[in-house]
Amino acid sequence: MTIDANAAVGLSASGDHNWSIDSPATTVFDFDYTNGRDQLLRLYDKGTRRQWIAKDRLDWSVEVDHDNPLGLPEALNPIAGTEWWEKMDEKQRSAMRYHTEAWRFSQFMHGEQGALICTAKIVQTVPDIDSKFYAATQVIDEARHVEVYSRYLYEKLDLVYPLNRNLESLLNDVISDSRWDMTYLGMQVLI
Repeated sequence: MTIDANAAVGLSASGDHNWSIDSPATTVFDFDYTNGRDQLLRLYDKGTRRQWIAKDRLDWSVEVDHDNPLGLPEALNPIAGTEWWEKMDEKQRSAMRYHTEAWRFSQFMHGEQGALICTAKIVQTVPDIDSKFYAATQVIDEARHVEVYSRYLYEKLDLVYPLNRNLESLLNDVISDSRWDMTYLGMQVLI
């Protein structure tokens, strides 16, 4: 089953290729470069030493079965055993699995881009330098997540779904809040 991945390339829930969120965030500089919280600096050090390269670490030659992209048993499908599921033939069930996983991974990818933006905003707005260092390691980690989900969707599933309206609303609320700690909380708990 081949579906053109370009059909939904870069679309927001409203169908636009770009989406802007206004944010009244204040950028904070910390000129006390000696002030450091040891625990955050240790996390920063650990984060910089343990970086991995997605194109090298993951085996992208592995084929993905479009009939069951994750290889999950039928019982884990949320509608398995329902009247609707029982009415479907195997071709329809296969299409359902394929589209469900493409939609789910698309939302993960969009959420990871939201987390990428949140971490960059935290670097910009958090008041102390050691927190900026640590948040910077999270920026690259979130970028890597976007890279992996994007590559999986475009190269392996060949199908990408637009941003879900509910996720769009959540991202808007978290990113538009001017408080760095609310952005951090929203990124860690909600996104």
